Amino acid sequence: MSLVLKNVSKNFGTKKAVNNISLTLDKPGVYGLLGTNGAGKTTTIRMLLGIIKKDEGEITWKGKEVDRKYVNFGYLPEERGVYPKTIIMNQLLYFAELKGMKKDQAEKSIEYWAKILKVEEYLNMTAEKLSKGNQQKIQFMTAIIHNPELVVLDEPFSGLDPINTELIKNVIIDLVKRGKYVIMSAHQMSTIEEFCSNILIMNKGKAVLQGNLKEIKDTYKANRLEIDVNKDITKIIEDLGLEIEIEKNNQYKIKIDNEEVAHKLLDKVIKEKIQVNKFEIQKPTLNDIFIEKVGA
Repeated sequence: MSLVLKNVSKNFGTKKAVNNISLTLDKPGVYGLLGTNGAGKTTTIRMLLGIIKKDEGEITWKGKEVDRKYVNFGYLPEERGVYPKTIIMNQLLYFAELKGMKKDQAEKSIEYWAKILKVEEYLNMTAEKLSKGNQQKIQFMTAIIHNPELVVLDEPFSGLDPINTELIKNVIIDLVKRGKYVIMSAHQMSTIEEFCSNILIMNKGKAVLQGNLKEIKDTYKANRLEIDVNKDITKIIEDLGLEIEIEKNNQYKIKIDNEEVAHKLLDKVIKEKIQVNKFEIQKPTLNDIFIEKVGA
């Protein structure tokens, strides 16, 4: 069971919104789809879900051409769509029945996910009375209550506080354990790094980088050092010609060109008999890589 996009393109008039994109999801997990605003992410998502038609290429699910009639997907769009004047329970039942669920099945699923997402008390309220974060959780429910095989989440953590962000993260982890395929688009690079083994970065409709995230990062040299000590070592750092990015309570994040200079710093700190609580040489973050690829 897999999702395959092969040489997919889409034009809107003279503008090529998506240009020859290919990707494969061949096992359950979370796949990261990244890009700046207008890069073509949403158009790609809408094509792979069968919401709009591609102009070129192939999109298949389980070896068959994608068709909304048989692809069991769940979609959380970036543009939120709860009806403000409608009772939450009625909205959820409506969306569940659109996905082919019978009323009794839908009610059981809604009760289950409402408990998990801690929104049980809101089911008989209108959406306009809920906070932005709780509206977001209701819309997240509409994407998963029908037990989809493929779930596409576009900015799933938008508007959520840290507690509810953690709640949604745990649900996504549970979905993967259940064998679901998840495509996630988000601007929080740390979130993508936390969840995604494989990524595709788009810029102006084209793929500028894709593959296994660990393998991508392994092609880069170390560029940062984090060191936590028990006294000020600013002078030692500056004597080595290094730049301090962040310093707080003798915790330093330092730019480096190679690992050798990091070990020179460690040697000098140890010779001064300064206690070292943490010493970590780091590869570029996904945020660094993203800016390098699309920042211009």
